[in-house]
Amino acid sequence: MSLPNAENLYQELLKKLKEHYSKEAFQLAGLASGGAWIAERLAKDMGHKDFGVINVSFHRDDYQDKGVRAFKSAEGMATKIPFDVNGANIVMVDDVLDTGRTVRAALNELFDYGRPAKVDLAVLADRHRRQLPVDATFKGAKVDIPANQILVLEQNPDTTFAFSTEIKESH
Repeated sequence: MSLPNAENLYQELLKKLKEHYSKEAFQLAGLASGGAWIAERLAKDMGHKDFGVINVSFHRDDYQDKGVRAFKSAEGMATKIPFDVNGANIVMVDDVLDTGRTVRAALNELFDYGRPAKVDLAVLADRHRRQLPVDATFKGAKVDIPANQILVLEQNPDTTFAFSTEIKESH
């Protein structure tokens, strides 16, 4: 099994966003933590002064099952929206789109801050195992890895990205 090159996917995503939003104002909001890393770098590379961070921990439908473990991946990243959500065009950014449940939770959190005019979803990798009717407007590659594995985005010290896999914990 070969993992996609996360850095190449980032460059492709950046290119697509620059082409699509060349004449349209938009805001960036990344899902903690991988999506926030990507949104931060996109903001820098696209000349945005800021970006938002969305922590979905309290809106997850599996919060009761995971409890405090739901915070592990987003540790230290509270929701921070430095722009007016009402009427904004928002690009919500995540590293991996899988079942759609995290995106649902992120939309719930985002709507706690206002009602955007439009929300697009940008992801580096799509596992395409939907449980909810969610799809990304902008995506890197479809990734096929075993169901018992999790695709993990890593940020290198030089801010470049790489993917690794972990074995999924049983509940």
